[in-house]
Amino acid sequence: LWRHRDGVVAGPAAALAVVVTAVMAFVLLGRSPDFLPWLRWVVLVLGIAAAVVLAGLRWLPPRLVAAAAAVAVVAGLAGPTAYAVQTAGTAHTGSLPTAGPSTGGGFGGRGGPGGPPGDGGAGGRPTPPQGQQGQAGPMGGGPPGGQAGAQAGGGAGGLLNGSDPSAELTALLAADADDYTWVAAAVGSNNASGYQLATEEPVMAIGGFNGSDPSPTLAEFQDHVAAGEIHYFIGGGGFGRSMGGSGASSEIAAWVQESFASTTVDGVTVYDLTTGTAS
Repeated sequence: LWRHRDGVVAGPAAALAVVVTAVMAFVLLGRSPDFLPWLRWVVLVLGIAAAVVLAGLRWLPPRLVAAAAAVAVVAGLAGPTAYAVQTAGTAHTGSLPTAGPSTGGGFGGRGGPGGPPGDGGAGGRPTPPQGQQGQAGPMGGGPPGGQAGAQAGGGAGGLLNGSDPSAELTALLAADADDYTWVAAAVGSNNASGYQLATEEPVMAIGGFNGSDPSPTLAEFQDHVAAGEIHYFIGGGGFGRSMGGSGASSEIAAWVQESFASTTVDGVTVYDLTTGTAS
């Protein structure tokens, strides 16, 4: 439109585009009323003012038209820029981070996937978001959000939230690491990822991303254990089919619980797979 600004249609079309953009920004910024409440009004006023001038750009002096175009750009980018700065300055966890300030819960805000972490309890277990405890989230991964709590995943992590092991648990997992192919196994890659990052040693993610893939099978897992390739299994209250895991991950978890003694380290249940193997 700017390249064809001498045409009859360019001015009104540009004005309409700017007004629609400003109104949309006004509405979206209104969903987070506590975040820079004055910004939505500035965007709306600047957008309307720029649109009025742009509507007659064919007949106006070039300097005035250029100024109006600059104001239109500011009005269109002010909201996204503010959201980008806020997002970059806020810590996020989880696999589905969201942009921008809180919108009061749900998708698109702090209560949505990947919001900032909750208050960590023992072993780094995050606090479930208020009103979302136990609710099924996307892909069967527990409550949507980076604040997924203990009910949303096994041990100190979750199916949508990475684990954050304590120093004591990290030291336990890393001990004699060179003797094993995997220092531990955990259901779901997000759950396993925190342990692998903390120990800098391989951790088997049972069931893939959210524990729903039938890999490895129970028989394959038993073969790995019999070969002495896995040291620990990291359990918890929310793994397996009940949290979207596959039948294979549920079978593995049940077999481990029946076959090995457990110990608790900073609130996380750990099974030593090198002792007490059942036939």
